[in-house]
Amino acid sequence: MLLKTRRRKFWGWGYEGDGLTAADVADLRKSLGSRFGLSHAKLEEAPRIEDIQLREPRISPPRSFGEILSTDRWDRAEHTLGQAYQDLIRGMRGQYQHPPDLVAFPRNEADIVALCEWCSDERVAVIPYGGGSSVAGGVEPDVGDGFTGTVSIDLRHLDKVLELDRNSRAARIQAGVLGPDLENQLRPHGLSLRHFPQSFEMSSLGGWIATRAAGHHAVLNTYIDDYVESLRVVTPRGIVETRRVPASGAGPAPDRLFMGSEGILGIITESWVRLLDRPRFRASATIEFDSFARAADAVREIAQSGLYPANCRLLDPDQVLLSNSGDGTMSLLIVTFESAHHEMQPELIQALEICRASGGRTQGDSLEKEVAEGTRQDGASGRWREWFIRAGHTRDAMIRMGIMNSTFESSIPWSHFPEFNARVLEVTRAAVKEVCGVGLVCCRLAYAYPDGPAPYYTVVAPARRGSELQQWAAIKDAASEATLSLGGTITHHHAVGRYHRPWYDRERPPLFADALRAAKEVLDPAGVMNPGVLIDPQPQQGHSG
Repeated sequence: MLLKTRRRKFWGWGYEGDGLTAADVADLRKSLGSRFGLSHAKLEEAPRIEDIQLREPRISPPRSFGEILSTDRWDRAEHTLGQAYQDLIRGMRGQYQHPPDLVAFPRNEADIVALCEWCSDERVAVIPYGGGSSVAGGVEPDVGDGFTGTVSIDLRHLDKVLELDRNSRAARIQAGVLGPDLENQLRPHGLSLRHFPQSFEMSSLGGWIATRAAGHHAVLNTYIDDYVESLRVVTPRGIVETRRVPASGAGPAPDRLFMGSEGILGIITESWVRLLDRPRFRASATIEFDSFARAADAVREIAQSGLYPANCRLLDPDQVLLSNSGDGTMSLLIVTFESAHHEMQPELIQALEICRASGGRTQGDSLEKEVAEGTRQDGASGRWREWFIRAGHTRDAMIRMGIMNSTFESSIPWSHFPEFNARVLEVTRAAVKEVCGVGLVCCRLAYAYPDGPAPYYTVVAPARRGSELQQWAAIKDAASEATLSLGGTITHHHAVGRYHRPWYDRERPPLFADALRAAKEVLDPAGVMNPGVLIDPQPQQGHSG
């Protein structure tokens, strides 16, 4: 096994040694514990690797692969579960039912080609793995009984910027690079991808592309799709490399077949991506609204104005309180403009005029201009940013306290949003009350398009230890049914994975499902690539089902 310098946690968010301090946990326990009657609840210890029981590997690593294949307990546990609430609960309870038999750490693309060929020949299921941050069940080797074993292929060693085209402001980058390492390699050149999802620390370029992740920009170019120039993908049938051009009208775009494919067609190994000059100018403000509905109207007008703020994030009162961004008596809208070339005050002033027309009030000290990268943000926007960055660690601590903390998200046309939001909140709150007694369901608008927003919902409630999975399943089912029946998508940016499949199958047009299956049969004849994600595993020859 290749030496790894900093070990990722096998349970929870981030790296070993990272997380909230004891004082942070005490403060969190005090603020949330009293609200949910859990002030004196026992704080469970995080699981220890020594206590995790894993089934023995069902397949042996071929000698030809040398040290790139691992059967190490930590490696297998780390690659068993993702970062969804139900994953963390199962991890706490030692429920690692589907560990990969082997974990591969390929050193180059040739290793990946060889691995895919061997897995196809031996009917070993392949689970592509970037940073392991999936909250949709996309990295768990839960593939059914039709395979001889499973291999999780971790691309962490394919982590370099290979080529830089400064004139075109683009770079060829290996898919395994995590967000912070990518930005560190681009920074000396004055460039940035500007793609900062909440999972930024523990997610990879290839993972963003494979799941069509949404990132930093709140309007206009929100998805990673908008930054992909070309792809290089290893499939069981061979390598697919798309042509690198700024744009093309030559038929259906081949890149689009793999963007959002979630590893069922192949493994993305490289991508040429469009970059941006690092911003030097920033102007931002925090606006208070008595009415969430009127604040949403302001967001709509900003999204339709052509101003294109980098951040346009609306928090409802409960989200404000939960994130410690305010006292929870009003909604907050955080608006930020950035540029590498000119000051952004004129754009911000126009956005503030829109907000004031909808009843918004600018906080006294929130109007600011920042010209240095990394300048600390103060006030409500700074508190929100701190909560956003630490959310993974906070969630881990809440789970250990016995507090459910999970999310779901969607998108919907503006004309349907008021009814959609009211009904989704009503249904989800009723489900929370029924299964948990008390709880909090709050909404924020993280992304906004001219034709509609992407509402993001957070659920926080006391959980009964031992019944957490059943409780969350009841809430998740109710929220998902409401989302789909009201015309929303089952996921705006969290991917489908295995957890959203029942609703994705109903949202997806049947003929498109047939076309996707046909594409998989061509590129992955043995059906070994991430079985169960997007489409059902292919039955073995001679079997039906």
